[in-house]
This record gives sequence, structure tokens and C-alpha cells, in this order.
Amino acid sequence: MSIEIKAPTFPESVQEGNIATWHKQPGESVMRDELLVDIETDKVVLEVVAPADGTLEEVLKAEGEIVLSNEIIARIAEGAAKAASPVAATPAATNSDDDQGEKVASPAARKLADERGIDLQQVTGTGKGGRISKEDVVAWQQPPAAPVAKAVPAPAVQTSVAPIVSAVGDRVEKRVPMTRMRVRIAERLLQVT
Repeated sequence: MSIEIKAPTFPESVQEGNIATWHKQPGESVMRDELLVDIETDKVVLEVVAPADGTLEEVLKAEGEIVLSNEIIARIAEGAAKAASPVAATPAATNSDDDQGEKVASPAARKLADERGIDLQQVTGTGKGGRISKEDVVAWQQPPAAPVAKAVPAPAVQTSVAPIVSAVGDRVEKRVPMTRMRVRIAERLLQVT
């Protein structure tokens, strides 16, 4: 059975949004409540999650395309991943009996850890039941940066003021496309002037 994935109902005064990022590609298995896509509107970035376990069958809207409220953006073949789920659930249950099984992490924490190459087994969760939150991942990564920050306020910083000023002139500029929110802000600023 195929399930249609629709864009969420947008907030008031927002008619459309852009598909920002697809986190899953067609053919990949998805679990219920797993992040599928980010939709960027003028005011907010909305996350669309999978309503059920299955396989992402088809993506109807590619990244960068405009999507309207409640428009169908993808389809999931329900049940395709269910056969693998009971098999995966059994080892997970035995690991949790071993006291240090696979740690539970929020989707945002898993994404951030994947992006930064952090092993979630090393992060200590402070959430409900030891759940790892996004803040836990950020806090775990912070300590390595702290010694560098402590090394910077050395007396050498006072003597190296001149090289920092010359390095600013060599800075490379790069044009980056504006987000929908920045475009809307620019439009409003032009209307005011």
C-alpha cells in the first residue's frame, strides 16, 4: 500500500515554500517519525517526517522546487521495511539488556552527529531516560574547542594584532543564494525606503 506524503499546512500568511533538503532518497527504507525533508517558507523551516515504516517509493518535488500547502511531495510504500524491523528490534532488545546498548537519540541529534562525524555511543544523554538531545551533541563537541580558546588569550595575541589586520584584506568573498526569509526581509526593507 502506498502512502502519500504531503507538505504540512503552512502558517498564516504563507502560501508556498521551497523544498530545502531531502534527507532520504527513493528506494531507501524509512522508519516512522524519521525526518524525510525540510521545507523552507518565508518564516520558518518545516520538517516533514515519515507517517509509517516503509520504503521511499517516489519523490515528486525535487530540492529547490516550490511546494504549496498540503501538496503531495512524495510516496512511501508501507510495510516494505516492516520485515526488517522485527529482526532489528530483537538485537536492540538484547543490547539494552547488556546495560550499554544502542543509545536513544533525537532525530536532530542523530543528524548533527552524522554531519560532524560524532559517535553517539560516546555522548552522554541528559534527556528523559538518558535520551541524547541536540544540545548534548553540541556540548560533547565543545570541550575540544575550549582549550584552543584558552590558548588564544596568550600574550602572543597582543603582539599579533598587525598580522590579523593584513589577513582581513586577503579574505575571499563568496556569493551564496539568499534564503526565502532573507528575500522577504529585503523586499520589506525596500518597501520602507
